[in-house]
Amino acid sequence: MKSISRLLAGLLCSVTLPALADTYNIDTRHTFPVFEVDHLGFTTQRGRFNKVSGKLELNAAKDVASVDVTIDANSIDMGLDEWNKHMRAERFFNTEKHPELRFVAKQFPVAFDKPVAINGELTLLGVTRPVTLSVSKMRCAKHPVLPRELCGADLQTTIKRSEFGMTYGVPGIGDEIRVLIPVEAIKDS
Repeated sequence: MKSISRLLAGLLCSVTLPALADTYNIDTRHTFPVFEVDHLGFTTQRGRFNKVSGKLELNAAKDVASVDVTIDANSIDMGLDEWNKHMRAERFFNTEKHPELRFVAKQFPVAFDKPVAINGELTLLGVTRPVTLSVSKMRCAKHPVLPRELCGADLQTTIKRSEFGMTYGVPGIGDEIRVLIPVEAIKDS
């Protein structure tokens, strides 16, 4: 049994992944994570984050990628200053203690003709949990204005905020949060 384990470990260690040669920077003007939450059973409330940064790495064959994205929690935008302050406070995003949200996905497959899901990890309020983003649209092509390549995707997921420790108001304020992310990234020159 030990010899089989050693053989498998040796095989796994000998597998080399393709080099991730092309780097794309998140386009902060075209990337805004939007979220939706049920409010007391009366309405669906929406908010977004206005400051996002990060990188996408895509191999030359464009069949595998990795991504590391940081969201500035203080950039939450609910449409009203007082509501933004309420959402930044300890009961919700606690931005004084946790100023960032982060999503990291390593070595996920890329299929432009039939987009696939992206499995990664989301860190929110200091808690890191697995999250799967569904991909409804994905495309890389020459930017129509800039002399560089642009990659974009429409992503979506649903998370339970209580799993990250954000329990205030549950169940009146929904536990399930739908997240929609239009993301664009421009290739380094």
